[in-house]
Amino acid sequence: MKILVVEDEPKLAEYLRKALTESSYVVDVAHSGTEGRYLAIEGHYALVLLDVMLPGLDGFAVLRELRRDKHIPVLMLTARDKVEDRVKGLQAGADDYLVKPFALSELLARVQALLRRGARPAAGQDPTVLRLADLEVDLVRRKASRSGQRLDLTAKEFTLLTLLLRRHGQVLSRTALAEQVWDMNFDSNTNVVEVAVRRLRSKLDDPFAKKLLHTVRGMGYVLEDREA
Repeated sequence: MKILVVEDEPKLAEYLRKALTESSYVVDVAHSGTEGRYLAIEGHYALVLLDVMLPGLDGFAVLRELRRDKHIPVLMLTARDKVEDRVKGLQAGADDYLVKPFALSELLARVQALLRRGARPAAGQDPTVLRLADLEVDLVRRKASRSGQRLDLTAKEFTLLTLLLRRHGQVLSRTALAEQVWDMNFDSNTNVVEVAVRRLRSKLDDPFAKKLLHTVRGMGYVLEDREA
């Protein structure tokens, strides 16, 4: 699930990117209102974290333009704690408003609440639990299991599995995985992706007869439930 952070303060932007990535989200960061507006409108994001005081365009202006075309959830972040500022943001179309400084746990809880609201799951379906065949990943409890058997995954393995599961049936290249899981431009001299996939496969597939993680030669990897 991809989140856009529009924040001009470099340390806070990096802090948010790291925290959200560790919570298994894929994160893009924009450092100005102009860049944020472009990415929010042209990109495909599940949620936008939007600072109010930004160079170029302020957060209110970005929000107004975003609302002309899109209805993705927007959580505004600001040091401006006056009631009239919060009312202005909510009236402009923000879905929630969080005043700085904030606790990371509260931010993540609000992000999850907005995503649950936006997901509009079918009756009886929990949007925080992803499933494929006998594989189940609980995003809130950060647990993965197959046939009810707990998979002991590292943080990166959990993020990698979540990304593959969210896009199951799609072949993801090594470059895409390196960018979205490790936030790195792919370097052909590194085998970080192959090593991580091999370790994930040893936990995800090796103990079970049915294999879910497949290599597509020359293209990448895909998680899918194939017929025997």
